[in-house]
Amino acid sequence: MASARVGTQVPHKLLTNPEELSAIYKEYSVFPTLSKACVGPEVTSQYGGKYCNIYTEWTQRDLERKEHVKFCRQYITFYDNKSVVYSGPSGNCTEIKGELLSSESRSGALKAVVREVTSNTEKKHFLEIWSRNCKIKSIDLTALEKHGKVYEDDEFGCLVWSHSETHILYVAEKKCCKTESFFQTKPPELSSVEEEEECMRPDKKVKPIKGDQFVFYEDWGETLVKKSIPVLCVLDIESNNISVLEGIPDHISPGQAFWAPGDTGIVFIGKWHDPFRLGSKLCTNRRSALFYVDLTGGNCELLSSDVNAVRSPRLSPDFCRIVYLEEDALGPHRECARLCMYDWYTKKTSVVLETIHRPREDGFTGIFSLTLPMYCWSSDSERVVLDTNQRSRQVLLEVNITSGAVKCLTKELAEGSWTLLTIDRDLMVVRYSSPNCPPNLKVGFLPSAGKEEEISWVSLEKVEPFSDIEWKIISLTPPSEHENVKYPGLDFEAILLKPTNVHEGSYVPLIVSPHGGPHSAFVTEWMLRYAFFCRIGFAVLLVNYRGSTGFGQDSILSLPGNVGKQDVLDVQYAVEYILKPEAIDAEKIAVAGGSHGGFLSCHLIGQFPEFYKACVSRNPVINIATMFGTTDIPDWTVVEAGFEYKADSVLSSSDWSEMLKKSPIVYASQVKTPVLLALGENDRRVPCHQGIEFYRILKARGVPVRLLWYPGSNHALADVDAEADCVMNQALWIIQHLKC
Repeated sequence: MASARVGTQVPHKLLTNPEELSAIYKEYSVFPTLSKACVGPEVTSQYGGKYCNIYTEWTQRDLERKEHVKFCRQYITFYDNKSVVYSGPSGNCTEIKGELLSSESRSGALKAVVREVTSNTEKKHFLEIWSRNCKIKSIDLTALEKHGKVYEDDEFGCLVWSHSETHILYVAEKKCCKTESFFQTKPPELSSVEEEEECMRPDKKVKPIKGDQFVFYEDWGETLVKKSIPVLCVLDIESNNISVLEGIPDHISPGQAFWAPGDTGIVFIGKWHDPFRLGSKLCTNRRSALFYVDLTGGNCELLSSDVNAVRSPRLSPDFCRIVYLEEDALGPHRECARLCMYDWYTKKTSVVLETIHRPREDGFTGIFSLTLPMYCWSSDSERVVLDTNQRSRQVLLEVNITSGAVKCLTKELAEGSWTLLTIDRDLMVVRYSSPNCPPNLKVGFLPSAGKEEEISWVSLEKVEPFSDIEWKIISLTPPSEHENVKYPGLDFEAILLKPTNVHEGSYVPLIVSPHGGPHSAFVTEWMLRYAFFCRIGFAVLLVNYRGSTGFGQDSILSLPGNVGKQDVLDVQYAVEYILKPEAIDAEKIAVAGGSHGGFLSCHLIGQFPEFYKACVSRNPVINIATMFGTTDIPDWTVVEAGFEYKADSVLSSSDWSEMLKKSPIVYASQVKTPVLLALGENDRRVPCHQGIEFYRILKARGVPVRLLWYPGSNHALADVDAEADCVMNQALWIIQHLKC
């Protein structure tokens, strides 16, 4: 490993005043996140040119209200021969209150909205139909009692117009039977005749089940609490009738649904929930398949393999093909995906793009997208456009579904990261950002095949980069003694952010941050937390160790069984590697991470007890063995420890021993670094007892430790007040213990 710089180091002056820090955080919180876009109908102007409206949704932190505020903004885009002539805002921002889901019909004439309204502390769901600026229907879904709450999440939820624009499809929780105590006071018994008449009533009430009010019902885990049995629901616009579709096999949970060609039935993803449900959020490896249910006969047909994990089905504009992503089931939680296709008329399934094990000569490393964009097809139904990280950068890719040829649409453009929001009639709406530039909204037309380099991007909403933050990607090759014997020759990367206002001869304190997952990655996009740390005077090193997404399937597979070792050594090597060429103060280095990043942070201060002067760990995995029985993802603990997960397996004493050996808890006696822990009370992924276990050991051993407890927060600590408090406390803790 590279050795730390020796000699006199002049410290770089940090901002340390809490009021000054909070003002900067508030300034950066103003920049919203662009979450959704859709393109309106094409209109021909009186001068012969064409234009369309683009509807966008944004989310912004409101520190005073302690909530995320969602608002919409519309833009108008003029174009000629698929070249944007002018584009700009066509109205002011408007806050969207209570909207859970919204969807415009393909003609643009109608819009459906699922809205949550609180009345007398009770939350109710309404389905509204809008025509232009007029609400023409508002249906109280809660009062109808056809189903439970509507699903608004990305794992199961949808809100889709039929092609005829006469029906709306959505997903909701199955109506559950009411329960009562064994000792419930009841009205007098009905006579047999009265009981028979009561049962024949169309609005008859199902008798409550006695003694079942405390029966345990599984749900789908983190962020999907109380979501257990999803059902497909269809609203008939004309009659206001809502039907809960039948014919779905009992062993699967349906979601991600859309209308089949001709509105003959529903295509959906079905997730297996037998023998029990596993946490689904961010876990793309859950056994699932593509299904079709016929609306007339109620028959349910399997369209894909039933032994893998399938997601994001997308129907082509010509209604002939469905593309979707597929991975192996029950391995690492995120792997390199296959792009598969189902032909609606030949009934054949094919693989468009296979798993990429090592980066190809053209640099393509595989598909690592969590989802495909809702609209991702070119207008000729021959190409699919998607975004995925390639190493430490998120790019736009075009895939030819016939040849499997892959072209990067942003290869020669700015080194930040690109996300496709939608593509409609080949007009692409994208989000661009970088570590020193908040999100920009851009549009551009996808040229015909073979002319992709001719894309011209136009900014609809442009934000200039911050000149006081600079960044770069650092390529790293592990030393021979750290080589993975089974998967040799792998490399990895890190993203380094530095303040630019550093006087010559000064050395900057460093915050090292490994990502969570462990199979995820940092990409060169805007990240409020790290931009804030850089702005107040820290350098920040974001490490994509071996096992991160974006580097090929072999990199993913190299980590299970080696957690706590390979990933730890990669992070430490990255830190020591940059000390020599960069103006980093080797005596003022802190480490901070969340989830698996917290796991690595606690490993690093245990395995290198003299190196790090401060540590911040958010919802960390501390003891893999004790996590197994309490997390919503028990398979994670087994797979990352190096074993095959089977739901009916009973772990042996040697299995438990291996899980413990790979955990930070075994190095707790060596920790000297002051530790700040941040825990979410409602964390289902890494239950809070993990952090408490570490807190008690450190406290008993006299190591400086502080625990932040966030009631109501889950694993991500993404609530506005929790996130802001955690960032501020992290900054002040590191400043205090680095003696800046």
